[in-house]
Amino acid sequence: MAGYKPKVISLTKRPGHSFGFYLRVEYAVDGHLIRCLEMGGPAELAGLKDGDRILRVNGTFVDGLSHSEVVDMIRNSGASVTFHILDEASYEQAKATGVNLSDPQSTPVANGGAKPALKPKLCYLVKSSSGYGFSIRSVKGEQGLFMAEVIRGGVADRAGVSVNDRLLEFNGENVEGSTHDQVVDKIRLAGGSSIMFLLVDEETDRHFQNKHMKLGAWLATAKYLPHKPRIIQLTKGPDGYGFLLKEERKHPAGHFIKDLDRDSPAEKAGVKEMDRLVAVDGKEVDRCSHEQVVDKIRQSGNKCCLLVVDKDTDQMYTQGQVSPIVFLEEIQDSNSPPSYREALNLPAPVKPSTPVQSRKEELKPKLCKMEKASTGYGFHLNGIQGVSGNHIKEVVKGGVADRADLEDDDIVVEVNGVNVEQSSHDEVVEMIRSSGSSLELLVANESVYDQFQAKGVTITRRLLGETSYAQVHTADTPEEEERHEEARPETPTEPARARTPSSSSADSVDERL
Repeated sequence: MAGYKPKVISLTKRPGHSFGFYLRVEYAVDGHLIRCLEMGGPAELAGLKDGDRILRVNGTFVDGLSHSEVVDMIRNSGASVTFHILDEASYEQAKATGVNLSDPQSTPVANGGAKPALKPKLCYLVKSSSGYGFSIRSVKGEQGLFMAEVIRGGVADRAGVSVNDRLLEFNGENVEGSTHDQVVDKIRLAGGSSIMFLLVDEETDRHFQNKHMKLGAWLATAKYLPHKPRIIQLTKGPDGYGFLLKEERKHPAGHFIKDLDRDSPAEKAGVKEMDRLVAVDGKEVDRCSHEQVVDKIRQSGNKCCLLVVDKDTDQMYTQGQVSPIVFLEEIQDSNSPPSYREALNLPAPVKPSTPVQSRKEELKPKLCKMEKASTGYGFHLNGIQGVSGNHIKEVVKGGVADRADLEDDDIVVEVNGVNVEQSSHDEVVEMIRSSGSSLELLVANESVYDQFQAKGVTITRRLLGETSYAQVHTADTPEEEERHEEARPETPTEPARARTPSSSSADSVDERL
């Protein structure tokens, strides 16, 4: 496989979380594709890119295996998995020229591309019934305390702790000059069920020692921390942003969001009651007075960017005596694409004479779950020549579709979890007919669909809020349906690629991993 060097990427996920990507097979496209990368997830942080192909899972060549076989291999791998990855262009070229991708003599390169900046790391450990899953060792003749006996899959391992990491700080206190017994006592006496470490691995430690630079939390990566601050992009409405700012002088001190107006710009952008405001337009406000913070927001004009933290995130950063601003600085230093929330708030093309009602409608698709009655589902599916997508028509009032909140002119995005935006009318009809006595449609009304298209946001179940689930039955929902997809901004569809009923199908199978 000369000239084609796959990347070797190892991922570790936390309990109850995913690796942060979807594994997809797509119609007329070769390979097992990486799609819908979760911003800040293990996959994105490790360097995976949209369109990458998985060649090997834990050393086993999988390019010729079925989608379900590869999914099972990844799931059975547990909390950690190692991939051999080839980028999209190289994969397609290799396929076109008949290169044997299973050649074991290929020379992989770790993580590929540019090497990430060397940084110490913040690790937040929450004690389990079996403890934290590590020990501390000291080496005679060497300065410092080091992590040892990190149990694979244990609390410390999942929090990003590695064997031989050097301990710099414990709960925000520098312990580089402390003895082994002193640090052990500090951990035991700390109480509570969580601890925060600032650690540095061997390579990073050597790098900073050679530069004679002091290490501290202000230099650290926050990528291993379980709770993330939120970047909120706000555009002022007719009545302002729709929240009150209150300064608390007692513990916990800070500037807090209160009295959110319902359906206000702040609520729609994801601001929560009692979020603490950390920064305005990238500037930290912890040491600012209430009046100064209000002025900063006012001076931003009709748009501003807030960095906020909820209670759990705030407590975690406070425990480590480090400001959440390190998260923002790390994001700004990276070339990461905008998050879904940021993409949603990018300015869309202005449409003339937009009705008041459409400006107020919720920017979400709907998941409509139906059980077929003796008279059918109670709707027609229309494919219009020259118009993108398949449209719902003639919804029978009081019928199954009507009760599931399906409406005339809704655009069908998925049928039973499979994206059908580029499928023909006949293909979608056949999928519905073959679904048996139950059917799930992910749909969006025309206005919502157009807005997502204009902003380059892929419509998936991840965009659903709890109130967007329209169900005929209230029976227990399978656990898998609670893991909504991650929406990732993509390049808006070009006019030349407009979908028509006669265009080729682009059926796909998704699995979140």
